[in-house]
Amino acid sequence: MGYPADATATDPPMNSHKPARHHFLVELIKPSHYDDEGYVIQWVKAWIPSNSLACLFGLARAANQQGVLGAEVEIGIEAYDETNAVVPVARIIRRLQANGGEGLVCLVGVQSNQYPRALDLARRFRQAGLQVAIGGFHVSGCLAMLPSLPGELQEALDLGITLFAGEAEEHFADLLRAAYERRLEPIYNFMAQLPGLQGQALPYLPPEVARRYAPMPGTFDAGRGCPFLCSFCTIINVQGRKSRFRDPDDIEQLLRANLAHGIRHYFITDDNFARNRNWEPIFDRIAQVRRELGVKFNFTIQVDTMCHTLPGFVVKARAAGVSRVFIGLETVSADNLKSANKKQNKIANYRGMLLAWQRQRVTTYCGYILGFPDDTPASILRDIETIKRELPLDILEFFCLTPLPGSADHKALYQRGAPLEPDLNRYDLEHVCTTHPRMTKTEWQDIYRQAWDSYYALDHLETLMRRAAAFDRNPKRIMEIALEFYGCFKFERVHPLQGGFLRRKVRTERRPQLPLESPWFFYPRRLGEIWTSYSGLLAYAWRVWRLYRRVRKDTERPGYHYQDEAMADVEEQADLTRAGT
Repeated sequence: MGYPADATATDPPMNSHKPARHHFLVELIKPSHYDDEGYVIQWVKAWIPSNSLACLFGLARAANQQGVLGAEVEIGIEAYDETNAVVPVARIIRRLQANGGEGLVCLVGVQSNQYPRALDLARRFRQAGLQVAIGGFHVSGCLAMLPSLPGELQEALDLGITLFAGEAEEHFADLLRAAYERRLEPIYNFMAQLPGLQGQALPYLPPEVARRYAPMPGTFDAGRGCPFLCSFCTIINVQGRKSRFRDPDDIEQLLRANLAHGIRHYFITDDNFARNRNWEPIFDRIAQVRRELGVKFNFTIQVDTMCHTLPGFVVKARAAGVSRVFIGLETVSADNLKSANKKQNKIANYRGMLLAWQRQRVTTYCGYILGFPDDTPASILRDIETIKRELPLDILEFFCLTPLPGSADHKALYQRGAPLEPDLNRYDLEHVCTTHPRMTKTEWQDIYRQAWDSYYALDHLETLMRRAAAFDRNPKRIMEIALEFYGCFKFERVHPLQGGFLRRKVRTERRPQLPLESPWFFYPRRLGEIWTSYSGLLAYAWRVWRLYRRVRKDTERPGYHYQDEAMADVEEQADLTRAGT
């Protein structure tokens, strides 16, 4: 970080005879959020890259290349993802003050659970007299859905912080000009002006930022928007329901540029890639580039449960290098799907969809939501047993139904004055944030923990490994993912989507509302936490490793065959059901 925004690894040395340019500094920070003890959740290596950070870096770099602040002004860009880096607040303040305060601190992609941390950081920068802007889903969702400005956004305005709602493409250069000329407005609301994506600056993470993730990833959105109407979703109210997409030429350019830095793994952040109208030419172009360069690009995408009905979608996804798919399964209860307005999910299609991916040797990750109106602890456990028995998915990750600001659920509860958790830090999909008609808060939180324990029990991990082997996949991958997902939940007490390798806790970066702990208390306790967490994880890993070795030995025997109910074709299962009756 810190190099000119338009520099790349192949650029020639800058001409030392050219006159020095005036600098305007842009600090891009993707905040994390606090754990239950008030410490920032961060890791030595995080797992999930921030596409918002990549998009803003790409836009800032393009603004510098285009000279939007004038030919004599160079935009210097620094980027931090707080999930894998300690934000050097004091150093940033010194750097900007040494530059005469000419710069802008941008807190980017701020989700509701990250807003308290973002505001705490912003407050420190404002106390130093620096210009600060906050954007992301929380600001955008509140301005899109609520009749008036909520208190936490008004607090930001009172501190002199600029709020940015909407997408930054087509607007970021103007924001930089306003900051350069010291005329920032309190609020920029572009929710009604969602940009097209074709020809826009491409998402980009500098290699030194990308290296802080494991594995070193790239990230981009091939499209934005979703046509569905799920009541718990914020996407449709922030990014809209109209599909907007990038061209295959854009995607190819991004892949080739990142390959120079060794980036081959990508997370495509489209909320639903199957509804990107450009999916087929994009897949075809990626497959073409893979063949031409002889590079095995590897992709994770998000899709809906009907994606397999699109002719050629699953096969072309695999040819393009898709090795992991995330699917919003949400629930196996028809009543729950109806109450969530998720009419596109058809339970009868679940198995056919999952089998289509398994036959292409693609790992399936499914999201499952706990806390729909008809849920009870007993019904949730019963439904999980049904999933384990009847659906050939690999990884199941659980979430508490959360009324996220920006969703229809939140708007309805807000307008009728229903009880809502006042602390936004808890809106992280693993804490209970409202009441339930059939469960107490304690029961709801307890069944969330029990759901993880049930699905990742050793007997079911054995089933998952045997299924993987039957589909000609290495069962070792199941072992690795189980340790990653269940291990993060069980032993680090953090949802795996916020996870990483080697948890870092910084004593001085505690939530301001909580006391700063003495080093004599903090460090011995932290050593005890590390011992407890990692000894438990190692013991669990040993049991799972022994299980994997046993399964692998069995599956390598001549004539070995495995079949269970979840692996049966949908038509075959229907015949068996009719025969049984």
